[in-house]
Amino acid sequence: MRKLGIIGGMSWVSTATYYDRINRIVQKRAAPMASAPLLIESLDFCQLYALAEERDWQRASEVLVDSAKRLEGAGAEALIIGANSMHRLYDDVAAAVDIPILHIAEYVGMAMKRAGTTSAALLGTRNVMTESFYRKRLVAHGIDLLPPNMEYVEMLDRIIYDELMVGKVTREAERTLKTIITNKAQEGASAIVLACTELDLVVDVDANVLPIFDSTRIHCEAAADWILEQEIAD
Repeated sequence: MRKLGIIGGMSWVSTATYYDRINRIVQKRAAPMASAPLLIESLDFCQLYALAEERDWQRASEVLVDSAKRLEGAGAEALIIGANSMHRLYDDVAAAVDIPILHIAEYVGMAMKRAGTTSAALLGTRNVMTESFYRKRLVAHGIDLLPPNMEYVEMLDRIIYDELMVGKVTREAERTLKTIITNKAQEGASAIVLACTELDLVVDVDANVLPIFDSTRIHCEAAADWILEQEIAD
């Protein structure tokens, strides 16, 4: 098996999910006693929270680049960034190391393409829903994305940062997500992309009014594929 590095801590809640899911997939595919060879650096999210101005993102870029270099130096043969929103800095991080980085949106787009999905609504943090760095990756795979509803953007951003990233799960958040997904179906979406690694805490991925493409689950499967050298071609 190949050794994978994870830039984590964004938040620790989703990093724990990555560790659990990747290991469960590897155990199922390889052997009952197998565990994934992982290197994890759990960053202090206080350094990376509520980035607003470009200088904030530059500082965050330096934090992620340094983390990637440390993981590469420790023996990682590839990396993943364990947060959708931090893929805004993907190009900076990828340019700083000599090992591949598995881009979460690329694998989501590949999964949607294989499923024959052509239209979807993107749910995540404000920057994921409104900026181009994530959306363009899905569009490149032939996915037509509904424009963001700014009321929903603000609601989701609050739920993600104020609740889910600190491990708080409420019935109110579950109801809010159910309402948003139902409304997106009425607006013409044929699928939902959960483009936040914590949203599966309040969304039933396997039983919903629309097919759900859970970025965390897809990213973990891609990571396990890479570890086991079983990558699926686009």
